[in-house]
Amino acid sequence: MSEFNKILIANRGEIAVRIIRTAKNMGYYTVAVYSDADTHALHVQLADEAVHIGPSPVGESYLRIDNIIAAAKASGADAIHPGYGFLSENSDFAAACEENGICFIGPPAQAIELMGSKRQAKLAVEKAGVATVPGYDGAQQDIATLARHAAQIGTPLMIKASAGGGGRGMRLVEDLSQVEADLNSARSEAEHAFGNGELILERAVINPRHIEIQIFADQQGDCIHLGERDCSVQRRHQKVVEEAPSPFVSPALRKDMGAAAVKVAQLCNYVGAGTVEFLVDAEENFYFLEMNTRLQVEHPVTEMITHLDLVEWQLRIAAGEPLPLQQDQITLDGHAIEVRLYAEDAYQNFLPQTGRVHLWHTEPQHGVRVDSGVQSGTLISPFYDPMLAKIIAHGKDRATAIRKLDRALGNSVVLGTETNKPFLRQLITHNQFKSGHATTGFIAEHPADWLPANARDEQSGACLAAALLHSCGNHSGIDGTTRITLRGRRQSHLIRVEGDRVLTVTCGDRCQHIELHRNGPRATVRLHSVGQPVVSRIVYYHIDDQTLYKTLYLDNGFTAQQFVDITHAPPDKAAHKGSGKVLAPMDGNLMTIQVQPGDKVKQGDIVAVVEAMKMEHPLRATVSGQVEKVVAQHGDQLKARQLILLITEENNPE
Repeated sequence: MSEFNKILIANRGEIAVRIIRTAKNMGYYTVAVYSDADTHALHVQLADEAVHIGPSPVGESYLRIDNIIAAAKASGADAIHPGYGFLSENSDFAAACEENGICFIGPPAQAIELMGSKRQAKLAVEKAGVATVPGYDGAQQDIATLARHAAQIGTPLMIKASAGGGGRGMRLVEDLSQVEADLNSARSEAEHAFGNGELILERAVINPRHIEIQIFADQQGDCIHLGERDCSVQRRHQKVVEEAPSPFVSPALRKDMGAAAVKVAQLCNYVGAGTVEFLVDAEENFYFLEMNTRLQVEHPVTEMITHLDLVEWQLRIAAGEPLPLQQDQITLDGHAIEVRLYAEDAYQNFLPQTGRVHLWHTEPQHGVRVDSGVQSGTLISPFYDPMLAKIIAHGKDRATAIRKLDRALGNSVVLGTETNKPFLRQLITHNQFKSGHATTGFIAEHPADWLPANARDEQSGACLAAALLHSCGNHSGIDGTTRITLRGRRQSHLIRVEGDRVLTVTCGDRCQHIELHRNGPRATVRLHSVGQPVVSRIVYYHIDDQTLYKTLYLDNGFTAQQFVDITHAPPDKAAHKGSGKVLAPMDGNLMTIQVQPGDKVKQGDIVAVVEAMKMEHPLRATVSGQVEKVVAQHGDQLKARQLILLITEENNPE
C-alpha cells in the first residue's frame, strides 16, 4: 500500500476543480498550483492550500517540472495528480515524482514513455496483434524521407505529431504537391507544442468513427475496461461532443474492442486510468490510434452511465488498492452526452476568444452535470485552452439525453466573451447527429448548417439591447425619443426608443412594445407585437462601460449576442472590408512574419502566424498589393487587434 494524505493537483481550470472535490470527499488535503494569470482562479479558491509556480506562459509555470516538485515539497504534499494536458503524459515528470518520494497518481514512467510516442506505440501494439492504420512510423525523420513515404502511401494522407494530441501537429494532405510544406508546418507546430518534431504518416481513414475504450489497471496486475465513448464529432481534430455508449457499437464489437484495449494496457504494464483510442470504419474494422495515459476530458460520460467516480478509482489504485470491481460487475445504465463549452467564435473558423466572464450562470437540472473552472469575474487569458466548461446530460435513452442537454445549454449563460453555445445546440439537434450517424467528417460536411443568428434574429436582439440600454439610464432623449445605434455581428442598427414604463422600440421594419422588469443581471421581458400574443421571457444581460464604447451582452435563452453602442462613435474609415491592415485576431505570440516591406502579396496569402491557446493561427492578406510596413516582429506578445503589418492595395487611389 502507498499511503498518502495530501494531494497536489498539477493542473488548472475545470479538471483541477473536479479532482479537488473528489479528493476532499475522500478525506485528503489538497494543494493547488497557479501561475500569475490564475491568481484568483476557482481552483485556487477551492484548494486547502495554493502555491505560486511562475509567470503566465505554460513553459514558465505549469510545464516546469522543477517548479511543481518544489511546490509539493514546500506544501508537504506526498502525492501529485497531473489531471490531463500539461505534464500528465510526461514520463520525466512521473520519474521525477518517484525520485523525490512523491506518489504519482498515474501509470509508471515507462508506460507513459512508450505510449507517449505514437510511432513507438504503433510498433508495440502491432507486435501484440492489434490492428493499426497502414502508414510510415520509421526512425528516418528527414523531410525528404517523409515526403517519399507520403507519395508511396498516397492521398488522402494524415500527418501526425508522434508526441502529441489535441489536433496539434496534425495535417490532412489531399494534394501531394504541397506535402513538404505540410510536413514542415506540422513539425514546427509539434516542436512548439510538445518539444518534439517527430512525425508519423498514416493512410487517412475517411469519415470513420472515433471510438475510445476506458481502461483501469491496478498494481496487482488486473485490468478491465468500462465500455466505450464515441468521440466522432470533432472540429480541427479536436473533440466537441462525446457520448457513451456509442450509438454505432454493438455488444460484440464492444467486447472485441474492450479486449484489444486491455491487451494494449497489459503489454506496457499499465497502472491506473487510461484510454485506448481506435478508428472504426463502416464495416466495423477497428484500428489502434493511440493510448492516452491519463484521465480524459470526456471521462464524465463514463461516470454517468456506470455511476462510478473515476478519480476516486485513480486515488484508490495509486494507494495500492485492487480494482473495486471486476469485468463482469461493470454495467452500463442509460445514455450520457457531453459537450465542451469553449470561448471561441465557432462561425469564424473556431477562433479562440479572450475577455472577462462578466456573468456565469447555470440552472440545476436533474440528470445534468456541469464541470467548470470559471465563475463570474473570471478572466479568459490567451495562455491556456479556451474551454470554459463541460456540460453533461444523462437519460434513460439517447433521445432523452439529447433533449436534456439542449435544455441545459439553453440555461447556461456566459456574458462577456463569445462562446460556441449556439453552435453546440445546432450540432446536437441536427438530424444526422440525432439519428446516431455522425462521423468525424460530420461538421465539415454540413457548413451551411452552422450559422450565427440571422439578420432578423439579430434585429430582434438589437431592439431588446436598445431597450435595456435606455432603461438603465445610459441614454437620454429629446421629447421622449431616444435614437441609439448598435453594431452587431452582421450590421449596424439604428433604433428609436420611445416611452417610459412600456417602451416602443422601432428598428427598420420591426416595431415592438417592450416592458422590462430588471433584477440585477436578469430581466423579465414582456413583448407586445401588433397582432401577436404577449410573450414573457427571462433574459440575462451585462453592460460593460469600461471599454471605449459601451458593449451590451445579451442571452435570451436561444442565442447569445453582443452589441456595441456606437451612437456617438465617429465614422471608422479603416473598418471597411478589404483594408490593408493585418491585425492580431486575439492576444497571442507572433510566431512568424513571412513578408517584408516592399513584398508583393495576393489576397489570401499567409503573411504571419500567431500562436494562441495552444494553436497556430495563420493570418492572410485581405487585399492584393505591396507590403508598406511591418510594425511587429517574431516573438512579440500581441494584444487583440494590434497592428502587425500594413498592405497598400493595388490600384488604391489613396
